[in-house]
Order: sequence, then structure tokens, then C-alpha cells
Amino acid sequence: VLLNAKLNIVTQRHTAAHELGHHQLRHRTAADDDLSPALRWGNGSWPDEEKTAEAFAAWFLMPRPAVLAGLDRICQGQPTSPEHVYRLARELGTSYTGTVRHLQNLRLLDADRARQWAKISLAALRSSLAGGAALSAEAQVHVVTTSSHQQQIHVDVGDVLTVRSAGAAFVSLPKGLARCTDVEQAAVVTDELGDPVLLEVSAADWDEPVRLTVVRDAPRTGVHDVWPD
Repeated sequence: VLLNAKLNIVTQRHTAAHELGHHQLRHRTAADDDLSPALRWGNGSWPDEEKTAEAFAAWFLMPRPAVLAGLDRICQGQPTSPEHVYRLARELGTSYTGTVRHLQNLRLLDADRARQWAKISLAALRSSLAGGAALSAEAQVHVVTTSSHQQQIHVDVGDVLTVRSAGAAFVSLPKGLARCTDVEQAAVVTDELGDPVLLEVSAADWDEPVRLTVVRDAPRTGVHDVWPD
């Protein structure tokens, strides 16, 4: 399986899972040059092999136990807003639209609400979650709560970590994380982040600081960089 090194990590993971589905389902050799589930799924343009590989990818990346555990941490098991789905997607390393669709497959979201939520502006949703912090086009937002304790958060350069509790603050910021100048309770991932780092967040109404590990998704290198001419 060959993947485009210029794709973001979420798209790479999904593409790899899709191609693994082709292999597990013993499909023929093929090149998927332009398969966009968000644009083409359900309009009749996909052959059956692509549909089944796509279904494999969804269940492989979002197995029901992982989805239920994530929803339990985020919203006591019941998603009631697009924010909950976005945060679940960040935990699972999946796309927002794909997660909405899969929640409907799992019967955790009704069809009408899934259609409505799939159409919302992701840029506006990310900006709202980040508290208005400046975001690059590819940046993701990771919300830190008490349920984040002892979790790993996988980030990329430009991503923003934000704390959603009154009076909460970062105890200190390790190298590779910098405070957002426009939002007090947010930090941005910089290119200085190398090895995984421990982040601590405290709040007056929390019994103890929340400690989580921030892991940078490795820079994606193409074959021309690994095996130069």
C-alpha cells in the first residue's frame, strides 16, 4: 500500500484502513486516485468493492467499544451537539464527517440529526472550541477536561489545546507548546515538539491536576526523501 505523504495524518490513517480493507476482502489490485467519501459516498458512483472497503475502514477505526468509551468520557454516552462528535473524532483519530456517519450506523445518532451535523462549518466549530484562538487551515482543536487525565493526545504542528473549565490553567508548558497570545486557556503546538511531553492542567474545583501526554504525529516523509536518487 502506498500513501500520499502530503496527506494529513487523519486522511492517511483512513486511506490505510481503506486499503487494508481491500486486502482483507481479497479485492483486486487497484489505485484509488480520487476517492472522497465526503463528496461521493451514497451517490451511486462507487463500485461495490470501494463501498465494502470503506465500510471496513469505518469499523476498523471506530469499533463500537472504542466509540462508546469515548462518548462516555465526553458526554456521558449521548452526543447532543456537533462538538461532542468532533471531540470523539479527535480521540479516535478520524474525520468529523466520517464519525458522524458512523454514529448513525451504530444507531447512536438519528438520520436527520446526522444530515444536519454533517453540513455544519468545521471552521466555525473549531474556532468555537478554541475560544476564538487563531487557527491554521489544517489545525485541530483538542479539548482538555478532567476526563483527559492520563490520556494521550496526538497532535500536529499548529494544533491547539484548550481547557474547558472556569479558572483552569496550564501548570507549565513544556518545550513544543506555546501559549496562545489571544486566548488565555489555550496553547499551540510548535515545531519544537519532539519527544512526547507531559502536560499538567490545574483548576480550583479539580481535586488534582490533570496530567496527560502530548504526542506529536511524526513528520510524514515521502519515498523520495527516504530513498533519494
